[in-house]
Amino acid sequence: MATLVDGFGRTFPYLRLSLTEACNFRCSYCLPDGYQADGRPTFLTLEEVRRLVRGFAAVGMRKIRLTGGEPSLRKDLPSIIAAVSATPGVQKIALTTNGCLLPRHVRLWREAGLTALNVSLDSLQPARFSAITGHDRFDEVMEGIEIAQGLGFAAVKLNAVLLRGLNDDELPAWMDFLRDRDVAIRFIELMRTGTNLAYFERHHYRAEALEQQLIDTGWMLRPRAPDAGPAREYAHPDYRGRIGIIAPYSKDFCAGCNRLRVTARGDLRLCLFGDFGIPLRPLLQSDDDHEALAARIASQLGLKAAGHGLHQGNTGITPHLASIGG
Repeated sequence: MATLVDGFGRTFPYLRLSLTEACNFRCSYCLPDGYQADGRPTFLTLEEVRRLVRGFAAVGMRKIRLTGGEPSLRKDLPSIIAAVSATPGVQKIALTTNGCLLPRHVRLWREAGLTALNVSLDSLQPARFSAITGHDRFDEVMEGIEIAQGLGFAAVKLNAVLLRGLNDDELPAWMDFLRDRDVAIRFIELMRTGTNLAYFERHHYRAEALEQQLIDTGWMLRPRAPDAGPAREYAHPDYRGRIGIIAPYSKDFCAGCNRLRVTARGDLRLCLFGDFGIPLRPLLQSDDDHEALAARIASQLGLKAAGHGLHQGNTGITPHLASIGG
């Protein structure tokens, strides 16, 4: 079985593929003024996605996460999920969504082959949720999560960006939520991007502080699966749910990197905060370019750096997370 390995011995079974930069929320930490179309070329088509995923599967990608922007805005999302599911070698297909369209569509996505789901839920308080996201859709998101839990997904996980002064006091409420629910909440440390410096300085909260609270109250670190995301996941015998911590500013965060990214316009990104993208779209126009595509992907791993430059204030070419899918 083919495996991608970089110069630091890290392997890469996990691809995060953005389907669109558009989003219908106005989250204060990402797109506070909403998505602004820029008139550049369109996002990858279904056929381009099919060829792209086939190329990555040929070099060892076993897990594909579909992201955005907001991927549920793609009307052809069920067809994309089905195409990814039909790709030989792909074993897991996950989706990250803001959740507002879950009640209408999640059953169809599951039928198309989706195996795991991540839903953004930055607060358990409806008023706070509305203030952070710019939309009063809390009830719809919660309804969708409840439906998803009954559909047999391998995992249903929730994502909350930690925001000082906005939601950093909700750990007790989350523990109550997790006591009898078989879900995982991922607390994500706010990351500085190209456009959010003032917001970052006002609301950055160290995820390690929350992690210490977990340890002090008896939560225990779980082993990490080879194709897992970047979260350190904790469990407690008194709770059905789990709590994950994603702390990009912590020591050795990048040592466990196991994922690559492709933007909605077909650029390979070796790091979320890298300084360059590698265009793959020219090799997505014909099935005849399959071997050339696989070779280009494999050849780029030598350029992957040991880690990001966030500690030095270097956010690379990422203006905001919607531009690359987080």
